[in-house]
Amino acid sequence: MEEYMLPCLNKKYLGFECMGCGIQRSAALLLKGEFIDAFYMYPGIYPLIALLGFLLVNQFITIKYANKTIIFLAILTVSTIIVSYLIKILN
Repeated sequence: MEEYMLPCLNKKYLGFECMGCGIQRSAALLLKGEFIDAFYMYPGIYPLIALLGFLLVNQFITIKYANKTIIFLAILTVSTIIVSYLIKILN
């Protein structure tokens, strides 16, 4: 599976990682059952899964306050990705 992963073009051509670097490897670690390693690889994976899961469920079931929940999960996901990226590049 790892041999089919796409390289980060930003890192390859510009020399620094993008905010999405590590998401493929993190998903591969999740599929292997290595949940803690997946978090360390890409901390935004769990809020992203929660957001996508909620969006999927919301397509089939009417949920009261769905818009507020989606906004909250989106802000949580984006802020987690940005904070973890800043921590990564500042170290």
